[in-house]
Amino acid sequence: MSTAPSLPGWLTRVGVFDLETTGVDVTQDRIVTAHVGVLDAHGREIAARDWLADPGVPIPEGAAAVHSITTAHAREHGRPAAEVVSEITHALRTLFAQGLPIVAYNASYDFSLLAHEAARHGIPALTVPSPVIDPLVIDKAYDRYRRGKRTLTVVAEHYAVPLDDAHAAAADAVAAGRVALAQAQEFALPTSAVELHTRQIGWARAQAASLTDYFIRIGRLDPDETLDGTWPVRGGTGDG
Repeated sequence: MSTAPSLPGWLTRVGVFDLETTGVDVTQDRIVTAHVGVLDAHGREIAARDWLADPGVPIPEGAAAVHSITTAHAREHGRPAAEVVSEITHALRTLFAQGLPIVAYNASYDFSLLAHEAARHGIPALTVPSPVIDPLVIDKAYDRYRRGKRTLTVVAEHYAVPLDDAHAAAADAVAAGRVALAQAQEFALPTSAVELHTRQIGWARAQAASLTDYFIRIGRLDPDETLDGTWPVRGGTGDG
């Protein structure tokens, strides 16, 4: 009689984190909205906090079309960017200090942009956040040859995780956490969140190298260009 594999210990509680921003350049773009929460082992959110910032720069129409926050709305209702960045960083640092892993989909984007925002405002940055769980990196590692896009919307549907308000920070953060929990039940992930974090560093590097080769073959990159596979913070700045 076979027994089901034991689930990872980190499954009990996980933090979740997502940003919506002015664009996709982690060094230059700014935070508009953010969500940090905690999920229990059943994917129920048991703690949560949201932020709306005035990023201090115009929000491009393309970005506003994605997350529905216009420049006028952010300026009227948003809080000063420095305060928001400081509070987000503190919230994440607190969860890490409690021993919680934090789930972020495409984590190297969110954590890198947050680190650059912190440096911009003179706030000690989370340059080595750990342990982080990235469902995108895990999905590519364990289901490498599945066809189709790997956006959160597509991957959430693949794992039967509802996502009714995509590109809202709260909805995306919670969905990413639930995808990670689904992956933990489907794949034989490391039982230690720290070990999983370490393995994702190598997986992300290999995935970036593979994508670099593909983009060179189809002409999207020059032969001397490479994609940065550093994870979970690309080119981190700051001191914390």
